[in-house]
Amino acid sequence: MGRSPHAWGGPVTEGAAGAGAGGGTGFSGVAQGMAGSGPGAGARAPAADDRGAGLLAAVSWILSPTTWLALTHLLTGVITGVVAFVVVGAGVLIGLGLLPVFGLGVLVLVLAFWLAGQFARAERARFAFLLAEHIPAPPRPVPAKGWRRVWQAATRATVWKNLTYALARLPLSALEAALVLTWWSGGLFLLTLPTYSAALPGGGAHLGGFRFDGFWWLTLAAFAGVALLLAAPILTRALAVADVSAGRWLLGSAGRAELTARIGELETSRARVVDAAEAERMRIERDLHDGAQQRLVSLAMHLGRARAKFDSDPAAAAAIVARAHEQAKEALAELRNLVRGVHPPVLSDRGLDAALSGLAALSPVPVTVRAELPVRPPAGVEAIAYFVVAEALTNVVKHARASRAEVVVRYSGDLLTLVVSDDGIGGADPGGRGLSGLAARVAAVDGRLRVTSPPGGPTSLEVVLPCGS
Repeated sequence: MGRSPHAWGGPVTEGAAGAGAGGGTGFSGVAQGMAGSGPGAGARAPAADDRGAGLLAAVSWILSPTTWLALTHLLTGVITGVVAFVVVGAGVLIGLGLLPVFGLGVLVLVLAFWLAGQFARAERARFAFLLAEHIPAPPRPVPAKGWRRVWQAATRATVWKNLTYALARLPLSALEAALVLTWWSGGLFLLTLPTYSAALPGGGAHLGGFRFDGFWWLTLAAFAGVALLLAAPILTRALAVADVSAGRWLLGSAGRAELTARIGELETSRARVVDAAEAERMRIERDLHDGAQQRLVSLAMHLGRARAKFDSDPAAAAAIVARAHEQAKEALAELRNLVRGVHPPVLSDRGLDAALSGLAALSPVPVTVRAELPVRPPAGVEAIAYFVVAEALTNVVKHARASRAEVVVRYSGDLLTLVVSDDGIGGADPGGRGLSGLAARVAAVDGRLRVTSPPGGPTSLEVVLPCGS
């Protein structure tokens, strides 16, 4: 997933960023990077430049948007917690109280559970917006009707986790906000104490029976305030990391539910791949029977007629042989096209760029190919990419009424991205037989296919294929 513009790198120094590079992604990785860039990170005795760099890093943590976004997240949690505690908590109490009244309490409890689910959805969005932490939603259950739906709502672990989170958000956020506000305000109070201490009642600040009086005590208080402020970003981010962990536990997918959903996706993908393979086998059989086989039968008949006329009419036999020669060339061309549709030799020999250029050269519609392939993708991914582009260009020729088309291929990181676009009439149906077959092939390697084809055009087909092991 892409990061938000305020990704959790923050304007930290190069050393701090490098220390967190291997620690993880999102907010947690940055927090580990901060921990790894502390005084004990290296064995060499710190020089004056290192101490200056460390102080600059500490100040940058205070000024970093990362710190203030984490602080905003912790404080806004109190507001959302109050809303959830009042609304959901009131719904639960009213529902329990109304249970003896003709079962009306059941309907109120179902409404409370639904509100807890909506609150969980809003909280996942808040985590993503402020902390760039994307918590995957639990998979949806199979839809039920009537009382089965009520029973499903009462027995699903996700429903109870959402309810627990809605009720626990307020006390948890109140504790986090109290800790972080006390730390920040205490640091500011001690840092600025020398400027207004004399104006306080009693001639100075009092802590129990002790009064901060004199230059040295006020200086010590100011240094303590500086220390608290320098440590405040670490506390703020640590509390945000803990909050993310709680959110992932209560708002994210449970291990068993996620595994069950993944198994369902794989079963669906396997069934679609089997159907696509069967459809491809039938297409090859049909092309062989209706194309090359018919031409070869006609070729054999012409050669038989030519052999019968060699002695009686050599001129007619020569004409028949000439026609048979043309049919042989046509049959050879059809066999080459058939092989090219399955797996062209140029794809294995010279790679995807050359194979797509060959497709573009054979297309009746002018096609522009732009490929950025610093290295060759895996062979299986190359084959799927070639088939997708070949089928897409075939659809452009048959249905799009386009005057031009474009194929863009990019290989970046572990993803191969294909975009096939045309200026035709649009209106392509993603649920049609051709595009659904492409989607099945792409799903076989956990890829994604997206079709944009408004009526009137243009049409764009985008495919993302993962190439990692």
